[in-house]
Amino acid sequence: MLKGIAASQGIAVAKVYKLQQPVLEITRKDAVAEEELKKLDEAFAKTVSDIEKIKEVASKSLAPEELAVFDAHLMMAGDPELRSQIEDMIKNDSVNAEFATEQVANMMITIFESMEDAYMRERAADIKDVTFRLKCNLCGKVIPNLATIDEPVIIVAKDLTPSDTGSLNKEFAKGFATEIGGRTSHSAIMARSLEIPAVVGVTGILDAANDGDPVILDAINGEVILNPTEEQVAEYTKKGEEFKAEKEALKAMKDQPSVSTDGHKVLLVGNIGSPADVEGVNANGGEGVGLFRTEFLYMKSEDWPDEETQYQAYKSVLEGMNGRPVVIRTLDIGGDKKLKYHTFDEEMNPFLGVRAVRFCLIRKDIFRTQLRALLRASAFGHLCIMFPMIATVKEFQEAKGVYEEERAKLIAEGIAVGEKVEVGCMIEIPAAAVLADQLAKYADFFSIGTNDLIQYSMAADRMSQPVSYLYQPLNPSILRLIKMTIDGAHKNGKWCGMCGEMAGDELAAPVLLGLGLDEFSMSATSILRARKMINGLSYEEMKKMADKAVELDTMEEVTELVKASI
Repeated sequence: MLKGIAASQGIAVAKVYKLQQPVLEITRKDAVAEEELKKLDEAFAKTVSDIEKIKEVASKSLAPEELAVFDAHLMMAGDPELRSQIEDMIKNDSVNAEFATEQVANMMITIFESMEDAYMRERAADIKDVTFRLKCNLCGKVIPNLATIDEPVIIVAKDLTPSDTGSLNKEFAKGFATEIGGRTSHSAIMARSLEIPAVVGVTGILDAANDGDPVILDAINGEVILNPTEEQVAEYTKKGEEFKAEKEALKAMKDQPSVSTDGHKVLLVGNIGSPADVEGVNANGGEGVGLFRTEFLYMKSEDWPDEETQYQAYKSVLEGMNGRPVVIRTLDIGGDKKLKYHTFDEEMNPFLGVRAVRFCLIRKDIFRTQLRALLRASAFGHLCIMFPMIATVKEFQEAKGVYEEERAKLIAEGIAVGEKVEVGCMIEIPAAAVLADQLAKYADFFSIGTNDLIQYSMAADRMSQPVSYLYQPLNPSILRLIKMTIDGAHKNGKWCGMCGEMAGDELAAPVLLGLGLDEFSMSATSILRARKMINGLSYEEMKKMADKAVELDTMEEVTELVKASI
C-alpha cells in the first residue's frame, strides 16, 4: 500500500494503465535548412491541431475557466518568439529541427523555472507540455491518447498534464494516481470537476506499478493498494458501491436547508469562475454564490473587458440565482494571475505587491468600469460586492468611496441599481483579521479567503513542496484568526462567510460551525456532502469543541479533537 494525498474523493477498483510518454533520443545532426524548416512547419501545424482536438474533447466535461489552459497552450504553439528562435538555430547552425527545438525549449524552460514569480514558474510546465508534443511530432512519435482508452482503468503516471486530464473519458478512466502534485494542482482541480477519484503525491508508484496489474484507489484516505488480495477487492468494491449510493442519496438533500440538529442555520453556497458555473451550484442545492472570481473575465479577454460585457456576465449570474445572494469579488489580478494585454511592473515579490484592490486603487479607471457594471447588474438580484486583499481600514474606505461615487452617478443618470447592495471585505491578510472588529464598522460582511490567509500567516508558499507541511488549516493560530474575524463581524451585527478551500473541508466544517461561521462557500460538488455533515451536528456541542480547539498547541491535536467530536 502506498500513501498520497486524496485530491478528488471516491473509490475505484480496476487495472493499471501506466502512462508512459515516448522516449525521445535527440542528437545533433547536420541538415539542410529548407528541409528542416518545412518539417518544422508541419510539426507546428500538427501540434496546434492536436491541442484543438484535445480542447474539443475536454469542453464536454470541463468548465470554461479550466479550458483556458488549452487557450494558453494554443497561444504558446503560435508564439512567434518560440518559432523564430528555433528557425534561427536551424538556419544559422544548419542543424536538424528536433535538436534546435530541444535546445530552445530547454533554454525557455530554465528561464521560466528560475523566475521569482510563482505564476511564471508554473508556465514552465506548460512550455514542457507544448514543446514535448512538438518534438514528438518532429520525431514521428505518438503521444498516448487517453481519450482512446476503452476499458476500465486507473491511470498511473508521474504527473498528468492539462492535455492528459482534458482527454480523459470518465466512463473508462475510473481514477488516477500520480507521483507528484497537490490538492491545488491542475490535475487535481480537473479531477474534481470530472468527479473521478484521484490520489496525488504517491511517491514511488511508477516503479511499483506494472501495466495491467489490479489496483485499488482509495481517494478518501489517500491510499493506493497494488496487487490486492481477493478479500481486499471485495471489500473495496463494496466500499465503492456504498460511496456511490451515499452520493446518490445526497441528492435528496438538494432542496433542504442547512441547519444543525439544534436549529442553527447556515448558508452553503458555491464558488464559481464564470456564469456557466451557476448551473452546477443550482444542481447541487447551493443557497447562493459565495465567490464569483471575476478575474477570469479579464484573463480570457483580448483587452480590458468593457462595461457592457461585464454587466451581461454579472446580470446572468444574478438572474440565474433567482434572488439568492451572490458575492462577486472585484478584480483580483497580479501575483500569480497575469494578463496578456497588460504588463505589471517588475517586483521582488509580486504576491506581496501591487495586486487585487491595490491595483484597482491605482487604476481607478478600470475599477470604476467594473463597479458600474456591477451596480447596473444589481437591479436583477441580491448582490454582494467584495473587495479582495484589504489590509487596512483606510484602504477599505477608499475602495468603498469609489463605489459610492459610481452609485451616485448612475442614480443621477436615471439608471436602475439595486436598493440593498452589500459591500464587504475579503479577509486574507492577517492584519485585517486582527483588525476585524474595526473593519466591520464599515463593511457589510466578511468572507475569509483561507488559501492566502494560511500562506501569509505561516510565511509559506502553498505551491512550494518543501514547506507544504505548513499549509495547516486546522492549526490553532489559523483558527484564532478565523475566530477574531467572525467575532469582529458579529460584534457589529454583520455576517461572516468563508470562500477558501477550508470551507469545503469535512474536518474543518465542525470547527467552523462552532466558531459561528455564517456562510460556507465551496466547489459545487462539495455542497451536498457538507450539508449532510452540518445537518447531523449540534451547534452547541460544536461551540464547546471549537472553544477547546483554539486553546490547543498543534494541528494534530485539533484533528484528533474534531474526529472525537463528530
